[in-house]
Amino acid sequence: MNVEHLIAKRYLFSKKSISLISSLTWISIAGITIGTALLIIVLSVFNGFYDLIKQLLLSNDPHIRIEHTHERFFGNYTALIPEELKEDIVSIEYFVEGNCLVTRAGRKDYVTRVKGVSLPLNEDLYPVVSGVADLNVRNKVPGVLISESLAQELRLYQDDTISLLSADGIRRSLTQFGGPRTLGFQINGTVSLREIVSEPLAIVDIRAAQRLFYLQDEVSGIDIRFKNEEMANHYKPLFEKALGDSFTIKTWYDLQKTLYDVMSMEKWASYAILMIIVLVAILNIVGSLTMIVIQKKKDIGILMAMGLSESRIRQTFRRQGFLIGLIGCGIGGSAGILISLVQEHFGLVKLAGSESFIIDAYPIAVEWFDVGFIIISCLMLCVMAAWFPANKASTTQVADALRYE
Repeated sequence: MNVEHLIAKRYLFSKKSISLISSLTWISIAGITIGTALLIIVLSVFNGFYDLIKQLLLSNDPHIRIEHTHERFFGNYTALIPEELKEDIVSIEYFVEGNCLVTRAGRKDYVTRVKGVSLPLNEDLYPVVSGVADLNVRNKVPGVLISESLAQELRLYQDDTISLLSADGIRRSLTQFGGPRTLGFQINGTVSLREIVSEPLAIVDIRAAQRLFYLQDEVSGIDIRFKNEEMANHYKPLFEKALGDSFTIKTWYDLQKTLYDVMSMEKWASYAILMIIVLVAILNIVGSLTMIVIQKKKDIGILMAMGLSESRIRQTFRRQGFLIGLIGCGIGGSAGILISLVQEHFGLVKLAGSESFIIDAYPIAVEWFDVGFIIISCLMLCVMAAWFPANKASTTQVADALRYE
């Protein structure tokens, strides 16, 4: 053990003639402990909610979406993706999307989003809660699946028949003096979409959607899913290079960028606010170490007379700040991680009104990067707090300190 560490440890934990110094030291340790634990717990809660929202969105959002930069629809889409980029692709879905007017006798007209998808239907993306997942043509009438929100809005049920009219159909009827083309569909089922905002949706076969929007062999976009979503960041620049500026490549993060950015901003804003607790504790470190310097002025003079340099005196008192931070961060970090892991596995703290939500307890996700960042930042602040007392100690004059000895 080096001299600086030994002296710092004795100065910090030895019995003080002034009890206030010991009190300030323990208050500093307690403040850092509470601040560190709260930071880890709160940031873990934000991580838990982030992962929950991400999981909900990824149940519908693709890992990468390819759309034309200038046009609503584009053709020659099956040959668009190079073979060398298909290695990690789990699924490729071509889709046609647009708004249509829904009409049914005895019901009000309603504008909804219509999505044409390739068959066979991926029931993991469109889970059917009633009816059957069937978009095929029966008795010359194609099938349609509708979202729960659309079914509730228009009071639609299985085997009902609805008519869809696109904006292109309305425009053509006005410019070509003919009746608008409406296509009839039979409701075969209702799907539950795990979306943040429940938007009314009708799902049809892609060929029916192409007829509805007056398309030849064109699509609105291509949805690609990989083995895991993190691969999207790796493949995005590869797709951009292969497809050029004519196409826009969006990852799952880009599709909901505003929401993800807001959640990240809230997380780090909470971190900045909770750091005030640590800063208050750090002010106590400045006070307690300054009082130790005043109390130990004679000892400092003796050490300097024995040959201890000013830099080593400074290092001694900086070590005290580091030790205070190490104890506080160690206890607080351990407590924060323990509480977070208990909540993550047992869900002891319940959400208010959880009966109407998809989870019943606060979600927790401990990220070790956040834990390390919190502990390192608190330790750095503790060392910085010891800077002024350490400099004051190093400027002690030996003659003044030992004048009356």
